[in-house]
Amino acid sequence: MLEEIIILIFMTMIPFLELRASIPYGILFLGMNWFLVFFVCVISNILLAPLVYIFVNYIMKFFLKIQLIDKIYKKLIIRTQKRVEPYVDKYGKIGLALFIGIPFPGSGVYSGGLGAYLLGFDFKDYIKASIIGVLIAGVLVTLICLFGNGAWNFFIKV
Repeated sequence: MLEEIIILIFMTMIPFLELRASIPYGILFLGMNWFLVFFVCVISNILLAPLVYIFVNYIMKFFLKIQLIDKIYKKLIIRTQKRVEPYVDKYGKIGLALFIGIPFPGSGVYSGGLGAYLLGFDFKDYIKASIIGVLIAGVLVTLICLFGNGAWNFFIKV
């Protein structure tokens, strides 16, 4: 059991997989209890959020020391931040949380952390949005795993 939990934690830490892959793997492939899988994967994904933000912040500071990258960053990102500022002000943490929470490829804590940094979210707002988004994703993916086959059978009479 401990080995399976460790596998779920590591799978949750992989970019673009996160809990969107680890929850189905734990429930459908390993046959583990859905609540345990949900709990382990959600907590792992939430704990990943601060690491992602700190890493993005560190990497960006490193790259911005390169004059060419700094010049491009200032030209593109600052201009984009000004352009999307009304939307960030309007939707803020909820918009970021929905982006993180909707279980589509490319959305999640990693891309949410990069987006939060580029859009000028502070650490605290990103963490709040990540927690909400991870909970949304965890619930949706778990429900799909638990009831997906039954829902399919509801629409297709065999």
